Amino acid sequence: MKNYEVSKDGYYGEFGGSYIPEILHKVVYDLQEQYEAIMNSKDFKEEFHALLKDYVGRPSPLYYASRLSEKYGCKIYLKREDLNHTGAHKINNSLGQILLAKRMGKTRIICETGAGQHGVATATACALMNLPCVVYMGATDVERQKPNVERMKMLGATVVPVQSGNKTLKDACNEAIRDWCCNPRDTFYIIGSTMGPHPYPEMVARMQSVISEEIKWQIKEKEGRDYPDYLMACIGGGSNAAGTIYHYKGDERVNIVLAEAGGLGVETGETAASLNIGTVGILHGSKMYVMQTEDGQIIEPYSISAGLDYPGVGPMHCQMFKEGRSKVLPITDQEALDAAFELTKLEGIIPALESAHALALLPRMKDKFKKDDVVVLTVSGRGDKDMQTYLKHIKN
Repeated sequence: MKNYEVSKDGYYGEFGGSYIPEILHKVVYDLQEQYEAIMNSKDFKEEFHALLKDYVGRPSPLYYASRLSEKYGCKIYLKREDLNHTGAHKINNSLGQILLAKRMGKTRIICETGAGQHGVATATACALMNLPCVVYMGATDVERQKPNVERMKMLGATVVPVQSGNKTLKDACNEAIRDWCCNPRDTFYIIGSTMGPHPYPEMVARMQSVISEEIKWQIKEKEGRDYPDYLMACIGGGSNAAGTIYHYKGDERVNIVLAEAGGLGVETGETAASLNIGTVGILHGSKMYVMQTEDGQIIEPYSISAGLDYPGVGPMHCQMFKEGRSKVLPITDQEALDAAFELTKLEGIIPALESAHALALLPRMKDKFKKDDVVVLTVSGRGDKDMQTYLKHIKN
């Protein structure tokens, strides 16, 4: 059986590592040294699980989508991360990391955000724990995700619009890292995806692994076995996908099919399909597949979805894609929009644009499904934040 686990040096195969400025060496080293002991401690586990249950509202339901199942000729279950407090899976990770930050004596929190869900989740965690919060967000995303920006401000966070690059998630990450370099002693950087220097990719995946932990017992209750035939999720930086597949990585009975942002089509250049068109490079502290030119300059990504608009993807996903363990399909903006409207009409669920990319896998995979196949698809967030975009494309 192939190994998809992280090494003690922070690598998944050739991907991962810790490529950071010298000023951050001590703060990252301290995190590497302490995070496992803290996460494995009894008091951390008890506080984290109590918050997931009573604050977030876990377990999130595993919902049998009967009309969707009928259309696609299989049994489709939706893992409803959209029903979590704050409206997405991001809260799982933000709460876990803020508990870690407090135990490490950090007094100031920063984060990056694209679609705004990680920003909202981190601002929420900071309000709960009475810590100051600064959220870096690309100016383009500030405009297209206004409801989330207002939520962050209401929660007491300072939202900094980033004007560099194409003013999206990559640029927000750059600014957050600059802040971290200037304030390493008191500041904890809550990274929202399975990216960044070791130990962040594994740490975030573990905090999101509650998703697949629940899927195992929920699917056993419904189908009499603890694994599905297919697991599906969208993938940008990779946190909800990592959480969805974490406990199934080595289980070859389970087909893993992920959706990345194809934008206007991978052949157009207006895309964020970094696994399908990227090459190995270094971005934001980690070795991964990156959209870059031959001389290593980042190619600006594009997607209708702010949360998938990133030119790289976490190292665990890179390794699994390279080994053929996960199949990753680029989904266009139009496919995602069509899938969002379909779920809304068939099941009365308005998904986030990110999640709509995962839903768009269903028509792509329809010919492979058998009648008794069990498909679990993670709806990572709800569509309230994307109403402005949906209203522009709705067909009456």
